[in-house]
Amino acid sequence: MGGGALANHIFVYGTLKRNHPNHFLLEDLISENDAVYVGQRTTRLSYPLVTGLYGIPYLINQSGSGQRIRGELYSVSKRGLVRLDELEGIKVEHYERLPVEVVEEEEESNGVVLAEAYFAHRRFGERLWEKKGKLGMCEFGVNDGVSYVRPRDRPRFSSVIDEIEAFVSSTND
Repeated sequence: MGGGALANHIFVYGTLKRNHPNHFLLEDLISENDAVYVGQRTTRLSYPLVTGLYGIPYLINQSGSGQRIRGELYSVSKRGLVRLDELEGIKVEHYERLPVEVVEEEEESNGVVLAEAYFAHRRFGERLWEKKGKLGMCEFGVNDGVSYVRPRDRPRFSSVIDEIEAFVSSTND
């Protein structure tokens, strides 16, 4: 048995979903009993979802903007959460793990689950949304995943965080 109770609900909307580049991590966690797939879910509220540099998807913590986001819900152990936080760059402030309410697509009124999702860090999230012309999507599809560049294939000398900062700070002239 893995790292104890699967007490943490995590809503994934991007590269961690099935048939996407980082799903292997969830597959590992599932094989170690550190995660269980719960099912397809949609955010109860609407949020901006955009892709940034290297095709990286970002959920932006501005409920009421954007659209309701489709994704997958997992129950994850504490140990699994540590691995996910690592992938998502929590320590370096790439993403932050924040609460989000998700529902089954058909169940508007009941079946609200409180989960957490990895949102673009507040240092750049809102500016990235503005930079993208406030045009978001409702789902990170397989075709969106094609433009994703894995960390090992990105330029060695650079930090994604610094590049995002440069991108959201640049003027459009």
